[in-house]
Amino acid sequence: MGVNAAQGPTVAAAAADDGAPAPRLTVVGTGYLGATHAICMAVLGFDVLGVDVDAGKVDRLNEGQVPFFEPGLPELLTKALDSGRLRFTTSFAEAADFGDVHFVCVGTPQRPDSDAADLRYVDSAVEELAAHLRRRALVVGKSTVPVGTAARLTELVRRVAPAGDEVELAWNPEFLREGFAVDDTLRPDRLVFGVSSEWAEKQLRAAFAPVIAEGTPVVVTDLTTAELVKVAANSFLATKISYINAMAEVCETVGGDVTQLAEALAYDDRIGGRFLSPGLGFGGGCLPKDIRAFAHRAEELGVGQAVGFLREVDAINKRRRTRTVDLVRELAGGSLHGVRVTALGAAFKPNSDDIRDAPALDVARSLHRMGAVVTVVDPAATDNARRCHPELTYATDALAAAAGADVVVLLTEWNEFRHIDPDAMGAAVAHRRIVDGRHALDAAQWRAAGWEYRALGRP
Repeated sequence: MGVNAAQGPTVAAAAADDGAPAPRLTVVGTGYLGATHAICMAVLGFDVLGVDVDAGKVDRLNEGQVPFFEPGLPELLTKALDSGRLRFTTSFAEAADFGDVHFVCVGTPQRPDSDAADLRYVDSAVEELAAHLRRRALVVGKSTVPVGTAARLTELVRRVAPAGDEVELAWNPEFLREGFAVDDTLRPDRLVFGVSSEWAEKQLRAAFAPVIAEGTPVVVTDLTTAELVKVAANSFLATKISYINAMAEVCETVGGDVTQLAEALAYDDRIGGRFLSPGLGFGGGCLPKDIRAFAHRAEELGVGQAVGFLREVDAINKRRRTRTVDLVRELAGGSLHGVRVTALGAAFKPNSDDIRDAPALDVARSLHRMGAVVTVVDPAATDNARRCHPELTYATDALAAAAGADVVVLLTEWNEFRHIDPDAMGAAVAHRRIVDGRHALDAAQWRAAGWEYRALGRP
């Protein structure tokens, strides 16, 4: 999907409608969400200041280096920096003086000791920013947080900020898909504004004026509902993915074909085919930790039964990883000791270098622990994987990784893996055995080339 940020109205044209100047924006946190948001808003014509406590990251961004893999974003960073509308700093005082609308985009990972979200970074960022706010401003949370966080942070801001009640807090959840983050920022399918006043809504509308002018729907709601939108959306998507994978478990027992089952279900308009793809399941930095944090928070509020099904959604997802390991072991003859396995993929999804809770690496590590000699290859995530899991072997291309392999397992459905020539790979391996963990390959084509082909939920 191409990106042309010149399409649509400019900030100046959008702001001229009511005569007010466009607000100056800050973005606190320059990880995946924050860097993408800062860059795209600057490309749309806003003056933007990105803030991060990591001086090294700030320096790299100011030098035009995106610290993660996201198609199209490096080019937009160069464009934004060249325009003079974007720069990055470590100074919260500078940010408070600069900005009218402050977007908080820091991470909320799962706590190491429970399923709850770790809010240390959000709390710290908001408190540090608030301490320097001496005039009317809007602080806007974009991070995914447990319901009730916004109300608590509202009190924190009012208590800490020198401007007191002149500072308001709003919530504007993000809905970025890794690999499509630029388009999701410039052309979102909806904007959600959780606000407590007409002034806050007006500020947010000004901050998204070019996007709204393109016809993007806007849902204006309260803080609590805005917090719930993101976790509710992720929970629904996770449930749909785990549902078809639960059907895969049934198909494996009775001899059915889950891909044909999914195709038949997709024709029902009430169900649809999106996110109804069976396979290894979901991972990454959002869905797994978000559904766990949602269930944990619901239990704290005394409504755990209402979302208790999310525990089973999570369990189904984890079982797909175990079953993929089982298929590799079955193809290898029952034991993995000394078996050479080529793992195609490390990232949790294609077009990303994100290895957080990546099913691919989870499977590779499990195979290694069971005695297999595992060689991993990934177009973007190899460096990240090697830093976190040096016990695995890594290769630079699929055919090199497959040299002498006893079993090949497809774990991340990159296009280059989808289009591998089964005869060319067959010439490299010791045995033509493949497990398709993502239902991304043409089973008939691979079998015709002499491969023993297995996939989750298929005979």
